[in-house]
Amino acid sequence: MGNAFAAAAAGFGTGLSLIVAIGAQNAFVLRQGIRREAVLPVVAICAASDAVLIACGVGGLGVLVTAWPGVLTGVRLVGAAFLLCYGVLAARRAFRTSALSDAGPTVRSGRRAVLACLAMTWLNPHVYLDTVLLLGAVAATHGSLRWEFALGAVFASLCWFASLGFGARLLAGFFRRASSWRVLDGLVAATMLLVGTTLAVGT
Repeated sequence: MGNAFAAAAAGFGTGLSLIVAIGAQNAFVLRQGIRREAVLPVVAICAASDAVLIACGVGGLGVLVTAWPGVLTGVRLVGAAFLLCYGVLAARRAFRTSALSDAGPTVRSGRRAVLACLAMTWLNPHVYLDTVLLLGAVAATHGSLRWEFALGAVFASLCWFASLGFGARLLAGFFRRASSWRVLDGLVAATMLLVGTTLAVGT
């Protein structure tokens, strides 16, 4: 039970550190939340999409590793390299002077908001790297507990998008400050570099 909880907690932390990275999808959800427009369907699409992609990554890599155990080493190294690069980029963003603005076209139609959210999610190549390749690679290192890891990552996605969408109106002023994004990106960078280093050394 303790090992399962630890795997789920690891999945939650890893998933959250990837999901909170500033990008087009998060900016879109935040803007929708600030404007209180189609928040529920947008949050549901983001969380459900992540769940499907995480399951594909964990299931596919799990079968592959079972058949060819040597693949795990290659996948682990690729994941480590990606994480380290991701961490460096997040660290660079932390030093930039920029803030998120809610300026831009407003998606007032629920249908348009859903279509825009689907495009932000499924047409973004980074989502496949993060959820299918990267989370799948880290989950594979947990062996038989990889699905507990996946559940933790799925729960992290749900918590993050629900908090971002429904709590955005409370954070609107906070996230308009460049310093707020610097702190967030700094935490993301530290987590990415730590997990990447751990994968690189094989622990």
